[in-house]
Amino acid sequence: MGDKTQLLALILAARFLKPWPIMAGILVATVLNHGVASILGGWMGGLVAAQYQAWIFATAFAVFAIWILVPDKDENLKIKDERGAFITTVITFFLAEMGDKTQLATLALGAKYDSPLLVTFGTTLGMLAADGLAVFLGHRFTNRIPMKWVRIFASALFFLFALYILSRAKSFTLAY
Repeated sequence: MGDKTQLLALILAARFLKPWPIMAGILVATVLNHGVASILGGWMGGLVAAQYQAWIFATAFAVFAIWILVPDKDENLKIKDERGAFITTVITFFLAEMGDKTQLATLALGAKYDSPLLVTFGTTLGMLAADGLAVFLGHRFTNRIPMKWVRIFASALFFLFALYILSRAKSFTLAY
């Protein structure tokens, strides 16, 4: 919530005024990007001992909680629209997701659950829901809810995820 992909969705919606091709582009880009991330996460999860995974994931989510408080800038989101709403959305979303919080969270979830199909499905639904708000309703909310509060709420959720992961960990001790 409140990251560059939502800002990108809002910009694309304002530029093209075609919400359904934009949502279809978000779907394709997210399935591709998160599919690769969840498969890579599953592979990486097999390399790290289970007792360390909870600490790694909780730390990652705590870092995301802090990272999300820093507003994304829109200067780097220059969009060339000669290709149409769908193709422009697929390309820009795929690139915007590279190294983004949601891609890294997908990688962590892929490592934890070792189910690339379900992880990709879940994170894609989350992306569609979050960005769908920007595409269909963004212009209504941007005047009413300051992005600062959206980022604070999202940050709190990431911290709660980190605490939940630690609460479910079988061992809180690190071996020396």
